[in-house]
Amino acid sequence: MSLSPAAVPGKLGGKFPGMTGVSITATGGVGGWLGRRGWYRWMICALLFFATTINYIDRQVIAILKTDLSEMLGWSEIDYSNIILAFQIAYAIGYAAGGRFMDRVGVRTGYAMAVLLWSLAAMAHGFNQFISPQAGLKFTLVVTFAAPWTVVGFCVARFILGLSEGGNFPAAVKTVSEWFPRRERALATGIFNAGSNVGALVTPLLVPWLTLKFGWPAAFYVTGALGLLWLAWWWAVYRSPVGHPRLEARELDLIRSDPPDPPAPIPWLELLRHRQTWAFVAGMFMSSPIWWFYLYWIPDYLHKNHGLDLKTIGLPLVVIYLMTDVGSIGGGWLSSWLIKRGWTVNAARKTAMLACALCVAPVFAAAWVKGLWLAVFLVGLAASAHQGFSANLFTLVSDTVPRQAVSSVVGIGGMAGAIGGMFIAKLVGYILQYTGSYTIPFLIASLAYLINLGVIHLILPRLEPMKFQHH
Repeated sequence: MSLSPAAVPGKLGGKFPGMTGVSITATGGVGGWLGRRGWYRWMICALLFFATTINYIDRQVIAILKTDLSEMLGWSEIDYSNIILAFQIAYAIGYAAGGRFMDRVGVRTGYAMAVLLWSLAAMAHGFNQFISPQAGLKFTLVVTFAAPWTVVGFCVARFILGLSEGGNFPAAVKTVSEWFPRRERALATGIFNAGSNVGALVTPLLVPWLTLKFGWPAAFYVTGALGLLWLAWWWAVYRSPVGHPRLEARELDLIRSDPPDPPAPIPWLELLRHRQTWAFVAGMFMSSPIWWFYLYWIPDYLHKNHGLDLKTIGLPLVVIYLMTDVGSIGGGWLSSWLIKRGWTVNAARKTAMLACALCVAPVFAAAWVKGLWLAVFLVGLAASAHQGFSANLFTLVSDTVPRQAVSSVVGIGGMAGAIGGMFIAKLVGYILQYTGSYTIPFLIASLAYLINLGVIHLILPRLEPMKFQHH
């Protein structure tokens, strides 16, 4: 099969792995694609970006308020780690179940249901204002568990939040696989994934202001309500590409320019037999916990190591997450740029991931440096590189997995990442409770990505599409 320049815009040399005889050669950049092939798919990408932004705002509010809530409500480091653990357990379930759910019902309905539920759960955090901080719970089974009732209340809200937020990335990656040809997917994934950085950037600007002016419950009520606004936009404009009333035929031709996927549904057990699934599972298990560490403990690190409080923490966090925006889009752009220059998809994706892994390595020094802005740079560089690594890791799925199974594989991998997040939540909680030092967590973070890429390459030396026997 050969695609003519009229059929596929952009200049792309080389061959996609597993697509024998497919070569793409044409001229024109992104501007040419938008001008000659339409722009509607990029509006869909914008919807994914804003959903991911809201997703991260809702989950990060508690990290910004961690120091103040701990003081007001009497939480220990282990109490806080248990609240984070409740989210991670539910997120693991929600990621896997959400992936399968999106494949079954489609992203229009599935994504809408996920956003509605997580918005309500985010707002429910504020209801803990009605629980007395002095009230406690003591539960005995094998061991005695004693904690303020507010810890229990936050655990319940976090569990529901995690269960529903787990649907975001399976839905978004599936949407990209349906709306973009392979050569644009890393860039589209990098763009929507940048929403996580923007969410993490907006939160330290918005939450302190809301808290200082209206009290901490308002921070949860207002940020939770943002998802309801997005929901109205999504339901009004989203349809699948085929038959969409606002999609031009030539843009649809571009979207469908890749070889067709197998038509039959693919069971989970079948997916688990393929190395492509396990490469993504390994990648998520080893990289996601580091991102959770940044998200939930960097505000506390800046408070303990550099003396920042609710009034002064905003600017350093904004700088960190501005840097991660660059990494998210840049990591996706780098592999797409290499493909356009004739690299194979395998070499381009893994080279971009290696560059990101090397940029993470210096973060171990953040535990020791005295200067605030040097620490901000080290953490920002590492978080930025994580997002670039992640953009390419997610794109490995759409490179190698049929469209109808993309959400399922992303869900399986996301569950693995959330399980890894459970371990990091408890590990960091106990380390800080008994040592008070961030040295070990930052050392783990510095090595994780190089080891991760090595494991991915061992499992999947070449990025080849899954091959199925005809049933």
